[in-house]
Amino acid sequence: MKIESRVITAAVIAVVLVSAAVAEGARPRPLDEDTALALLEHTLKHDRVYDKRISWDCISFGTEETTDAYFDFVVREIHNAKCGGAPETSPVIDRYRVYRRFSKIEQWQATDDTWQPYKLAPIK
Repeated sequence: MKIESRVITAAVIAVVLVSAAVAEGARPRPLDEDTALALLEHTLKHDRVYDKRISWDCISFGTEETTDAYFDFVVREIHNAKCGGAPETSPVIDRYRVYRRFSKIEQWQATDDTWQPYKLAPIK
């Protein structure tokens, strides 16, 4: 009986360890800067965030900060002959933070200087 109990215990421990190893290997790799930016652009286009405000041809994205945990991106207006506006300026439209490990997106709220989870605003 003791041997059977030990064999069962050993088998259960082995299954738990193998499951943990498989789960560890199944985690996605952290995003690099290009992939994080592509995720952000895809999300904003999919949600049609700027469609009623500005042409996508008149928007540029830039990286403001890079850490081990996230990338901060800024969205700016492009001012040129096609888009209009003063060419020497490129006003900020929005700022976003994309987390490397979880692909989570946050949006900067200028009113209270905080990062909030990205949510599609109701279309007016």
